[in-house]
Amino acid sequence: MKQPIYVDNNATTKVDDKVLAEMLPYFSDYYGNPSSMHSFGGKIGYKIAEAREKIAALINASPKEILFTSCGTESDNTAIKAVLRSRSGKRHIITTRVEHPAIKNLCEELSGRGHRVTYVPVDSKGILDLDYLYDHITDDTAIVSVMWANNETGVIFPVEEIAGKLSERGITFHTDAVQAAGKIPIDVQKNQVDMLSMSGHKIHAPKGIGALYIKKGTRFSPFLIGGHQENGRRGGTENVGAIIGLGKACELAMEHLEDEAKKVGHLRDILETELLKAIPSSIINGNRENRLPTTTNISFKFVEGEAILLMLNEHGICASSGSACTTGSLEPSHVLRAMGVPYTAAHGSIRFSLSKYNTEEEIRYIIKKLPPIIERLRELSPFWQEQQMPT
Repeated sequence: MKQPIYVDNNATTKVDDKVLAEMLPYFSDYYGNPSSMHSFGGKIGYKIAEAREKIAALINASPKEILFTSCGTESDNTAIKAVLRSRSGKRHIITTRVEHPAIKNLCEELSGRGHRVTYVPVDSKGILDLDYLYDHITDDTAIVSVMWANNETGVIFPVEEIAGKLSERGITFHTDAVQAAGKIPIDVQKNQVDMLSMSGHKIHAPKGIGALYIKKGTRFSPFLIGGHQENGRRGGTENVGAIIGLGKACELAMEHLEDEAKKVGHLRDILETELLKAIPSSIINGNRENRLPTTTNISFKFVEGEAILLMLNEHGICASSGSACTTGSLEPSHVLRAMGVPYTAAHGSIRFSLSKYNTEEEIRYIIKKLPPIIERLRELSPFWQEQQMPT
């Protein structure tokens, strides 16, 4: 079996060979500054415009509504801070208890600076309490930010419905679509989303490039002040190669979205079904009916997730225990805690996130190697042994 077997694609993805080929000339042959007056730079400016069109097409937006950023985190921060600056009289933010740290930690920081933050709860399947959200809207609410799909469980939220309700109330709505864009269909012409965050390295483009959709007419105040780039909305010389790479990745995602979703979803279902069958006291975390085809989060009760990952790594299998941005924390995932998953299960949760590069042979290899790992760890677990004692 070829190593490594990489099933941590929600953390980052392999750069597609076609994306890399599209990028390479812009690190060597075409190195001009796209803001220059001369034709050498102008040709590069044309390629940036072409990439912007491809990114816009993925979500059915206008190219003028696409702002380039360095990553999903910058897109998230830009959206929320821009709205707060442009609506200085309003200091209330609504988000969810299961957001990515790019939103969660930002809101905690803003809370310490005098902003009031409401966190919408989820149920045991990770489904959002919409009544709670709508009931907590006030005249002071500046922005609501709800992720399109959860990075740990893959659960998809009813973004279109929320956006419509908020539009009626005149409240700006932002969605972190970093895990959703390029994996499920998104059409901003069919909903009332005001801002939407994307990240290149989640869809086989390079790290260090992201985008923020800003609906025409949305109030906006720049996060980075500098030159005239991005129509004055974000100063700084453009990351040309990465922008071109993101454009190509979006083009490829759009062409193959349905087929890849079907293939990857099938592999995920095989993995889930066989692991649940082979390993007792294991559960799927999250709503299985409405989630990304790429993602499954499985808890193996009475064992430590870190120990599972280390032993999987010995077999060349790369998975994760949740968000890559929270790795190193001894606390269970804030997402699973918000869902009420017991500590005995939350500590033993593993996220498998697949991509178009995974094969059924790899999935079968994981299915073969993981059950003995769990069995061995449970033999060493006093909590598991206690559960097996007759009452």
